[in-house]
Amino acid sequence: MRAWTVFGAAFGAILALAGPAAAAPQTWLMSVDRWGNAEHAVLTLDAKGDALLGAVDDWTLTGSRRGDRLSFVAIDSHGVPHRYEATQRDGVLTGWADYPDTSNKARARHAFTALRLEIPAGPPGRVTYSPASFSNTFTADLPPALVIRPGDVVATRTIDSGGVDEQGKVAALYGNPQTGPFFVAGAKAGDVLAIHIRKLTLNRDYADSLDGVAGRAMSLGLAARSAGLGKPVRWRLDRATGLARLEEPPERLKDYAVPVRPMLGGLGVAPDFGFPPQSAGDSGRWGGNMDFNEIGEGATVYLPVFQPGAMLFLGDGHALQGDGETTQWALETSLDVEFSVELLPSRPLAAPRIETADRITVLGQASSLDEAARAATGAMIQWLEQDYGLNPSEASLILGGAAEYRVATLAGRNAGLALSLDKARLSGLARKP
Repeated sequence: MRAWTVFGAAFGAILALAGPAAAAPQTWLMSVDRWGNAEHAVLTLDAKGDALLGAVDDWTLTGSRRGDRLSFVAIDSHGVPHRYEATQRDGVLTGWADYPDTSNKARARHAFTALRLEIPAGPPGRVTYSPASFSNTFTADLPPALVIRPGDVVATRTIDSGGVDEQGKVAALYGNPQTGPFFVAGAKAGDVLAIHIRKLTLNRDYADSLDGVAGRAMSLGLAARSAGLGKPVRWRLDRATGLARLEEPPERLKDYAVPVRPMLGGLGVAPDFGFPPQSAGDSGRWGGNMDFNEIGEGATVYLPVFQPGAMLFLGDGHALQGDGETTQWALETSLDVEFSVELLPSRPLAAPRIETADRITVLGQASSLDEAARAATGAMIQWLEQDYGLNPSEASLILGGAAEYRVATLAGRNAGLALSLDKARLSGLARKP
């Protein structure tokens, strides 16, 4: 089956042997192969002698264990039973699931696997994760790189968009390879995941970029004079002074230096069941390759959760990026990252949300800037409705005097347009309880 076909030492930190004598409830990440589509769920098993109790997501489960064989039934929200038979070996369940087939009112049998997850005990703490592999897609079909809990402070690192690490070695395929996925304990579909970016630090002394102008920003007249552009350009990063300079500057830029401002171009969760894995160069409601330069240290990003554990990815570090990422590559580099997550109650999110000390922002992402503007405007009105109880007429008056539109990116398949509101402009409004 497609999901989780590779196991190795890299995943040893999240798997544990699940022996019949285990006293505490066990948490498993289950993948059911429904005609080639991997459907994921959290399986909870609590053994009472040979009897099993627990749940498949929110469905109540009962069953029994005989040696390494497990048999259980989960009842869905409509009272319909789903039956499972499995064999357990080395922290992995393999077996089949008997599901109702709603198309013809019959039943269908599907293969499934499940990985035992080791949920850390005790209060949240500091966790260090040194990635051994990276992903070029946002997907729930990979085993978790690490299980984290809300409140844990996670220290990790990213590689650059070309797959090059902090030592200058190629560690992954180019195309914005991501660190992760991080399984967030307790996260379920419908929740909102708040990702707090606590620290972003340069961990090498150079960044790579291009010369040239992205196609969406290229006029016909400029295009006629742009033959030969698109060449690699290297920047030297002075971590002591926080400045970036061209390694081989043309004469007119020999004294040009700019202050670095590290940011994450990529931050996203796994898309919903039925959606294929999304390219690490793409973007959507789930986040992805957003390339918005406000996603830096101190920012909080809010994303909807579609899959068990959210399956959070991050990557595509930049030392600096101007609005629009008009050179196609910004100052691409690797970063040391510290972040934490928080789970918030379910609410619809039409687009990714970003909060900084002084602004709230939504990110509209679409095939054109016109459509991105529509997406951002609707998403901000949704936010004002949810937090302040404003109707569209009232929200439009706020936007008319306070909206700040910025081009986030022109370089990807989607254009990104950010709509921000200064928090000071909202200070006279009463928030909903």
